[in-house]
Amino acid sequence: MPNQLAGPALLAGCLLAWASSTAVAQQSYPMLMSIEPIAAQIGQTSRHTIRSRYSTEGTYRVLVSGDGVTGEVVQPEADAEGEPAKQSPQALAVHFTVSEDALPGVRDVRVATPTGVSTVAQLVIARDPVTTETADSDPAAATPFTIPATLCGAIEKPEDVDSYRFTATAGQSVCFLVRCMTLQDRIHDLQRHADPILTLRHPTGSTLATSDNVFGADPFLCHTFSEDGEYTLELRDVRYQGNEFWQYAIEVSQRPHVQTIFPLAFTPDQTIATVAPLGPSGAGFSSTGLAPATLHLPDLPTEGIQTARLDLDGQGASSVQVVIDPGPLLTEIDDAGDSPETAQPISLPAGIQGRIGHNGDLDYYAFDAKQGEIHTFEIFARRINSPLDSHLRLLDADGKQLQLNDDLRDGKRTSSDSRIEGWVVPADGRYLLEVRDLNLRGGEEFVYFLKASPATPHFRLYADTDKTLLTPGTAGVIFVRAERKQGFDGEIRLEVTGLPPGATATDGRILAGTHTDGCIVIIADPAAGPDVANVEIRGYAEPTAADPASPAPSAVAMVYQEIYQPGGGRGHWPVQDHAVAICQPGDILAVRVSPSEVHLKPGESVTLDVELERAPGFDKNVLLEVPYKHLNSVFGDPLPQGVTIDAAASNTLLTGGATKGKITLKAAPDATLAERQPFAVMANVSINFVMKATYATPPLYLNVAP
Repeated sequence: MPNQLAGPALLAGCLLAWASSTAVAQQSYPMLMSIEPIAAQIGQTSRHTIRSRYSTEGTYRVLVSGDGVTGEVVQPEADAEGEPAKQSPQALAVHFTVSEDALPGVRDVRVATPTGVSTVAQLVIARDPVTTETADSDPAAATPFTIPATLCGAIEKPEDVDSYRFTATAGQSVCFLVRCMTLQDRIHDLQRHADPILTLRHPTGSTLATSDNVFGADPFLCHTFSEDGEYTLELRDVRYQGNEFWQYAIEVSQRPHVQTIFPLAFTPDQTIATVAPLGPSGAGFSSTGLAPATLHLPDLPTEGIQTARLDLDGQGASSVQVVIDPGPLLTEIDDAGDSPETAQPISLPAGIQGRIGHNGDLDYYAFDAKQGEIHTFEIFARRINSPLDSHLRLLDADGKQLQLNDDLRDGKRTSSDSRIEGWVVPADGRYLLEVRDLNLRGGEEFVYFLKASPATPHFRLYADTDKTLLTPGTAGVIFVRAERKQGFDGEIRLEVTGLPPGATATDGRILAGTHTDGCIVIIADPAAGPDVANVEIRGYAEPTAADPASPAPSAVAMVYQEIYQPGGGRGHWPVQDHAVAICQPGDILAVRVSPSEVHLKPGESVTLDVELERAPGFDKNVLLEVPYKHLNSVFGDPLPQGVTIDAAASNTLLTGGATKGKITLKAAPDATLAERQPFAVMANVSINFVMKATYATPPLYLNVAP
């Protein structure tokens, strides 16, 4: 995360100084803020408005994650003179078509324009008809609807209270699921999020029930009505704040809400399974009262968390998260393992399907291990929508704590799941694993999957950012960061697949040892036209000399979108895809560097001469960079360790239309040796305090030799 400054005055001063050294680009890709209405119904085509910062003019494609949902731009109608009616460049009309077999849930949406592919917005795919809120904070004019329904609106201004009225009968049980705050994490420039609260009112106006903060800050409520009548549903921000982009969807139905399933894990060869659907306990529909359901597993499963289709008898399909694991898979034995003395015996490796069945429940598993073995123990629960906030302890046979983990961290995000990684067995003997909820909660839906496996050298990859924008004849850079695990110190080869026509990539590399960063340089053909595609970024290692028969580790990069934080900081949120787009010519038409291959020896310096070809009329400031930086933080640096930019000998800020600069690379006496390590020089034009329009050179190569 970016370093925090000491105080508001210092922060304001730094931002003012930085703003004076940069300039806003003449053109920018769209930054999506909301979709109105934010839900689309399965089996229907519906019209929506996508609102953005910066123009969506010329949008030629709408990208929606997953299967079964497509988007198409609505062309403006002609006016009386036959000319297309004018519309706001920041409000794009789109038709979303949702197929009958599309899974309900939340999808990422982007639009592609001549100036680039947008940031991410989110769309709810719902089963039931969409009703749009029409009342203006007036309970007497509450928007009517009939159950089932998907209610869409916005908490659009301070003190806004959206009201809906409906008829219910005695004995009728109804669930109300709100999606609002949880839809806003991926919005790049929505710096304050909604905190909605839901209120159900009796025909007399008295409060029957309220809900707040069930799924994140979003409410969920189930209620069984005791008498016939016309009832009112109200939604507002708990602080009485508002924002025109705080869109929401309230899914109202008599179906139980399926939060997760049991069991949670399946082997790669399974295609179908019978599972128990689980929902929030005490919510009108008992978890234990749901009939078994059929789970259809992915056709091409890979190990880890995957999305599967759950068919509920007579109630349609749901999407659920599952774990694909080679096993062997075991199930917790009922009424066993509630104490160290009665711990359920297991043999490693193993995957255990378990449940914290009641408040205060503790699960124990006993295993034998030999001195020097290395094991990893990992809980999958919150990441696959179980409410369990796991707390994992490793004990010796006498109950003495050896290891503990509450929250694990992958990359830039923390999860409420737990992981004890790379534990070295101190002596032959019997050991215990203890699983509980951090706050000693429990229930039928508090399920988990505990994976116990040998710890092997491997790595995880993270891509920064979620989009690469090219213009004809120029290049772009994808920065990839590795987390090295269990002593893995090998070289990682980086590649990207699925590029749009007209774009080619040169494989990147993360150097061996303790290096963590590398980059992939993508070039657009000078004759390439506008196009966009979602790509996959993957890293490969070579088999080790010590064990050449073992599979070499590989990983697909998790993709981060950059998030504009209050005060100008740069945050990150995972999104589903990295998009590569070829755009129209921009502010910089070419970035040329000489030499294209650099040879350094430890202690030496080499200067790169950089020349820009500016677009006619573009005379704003341009900043030349090699590492990817923001304020005081480095987010990607493909240079070998010990090779840095000599700022005093460089000219990286090109002002007043200047076209020539220079970057001096300096190798420390102990710099890492490298052969043809790829990198690029970026010419960055500021869009806002966080986002930059980047134009890069074709791949350059750095050699550091003795």
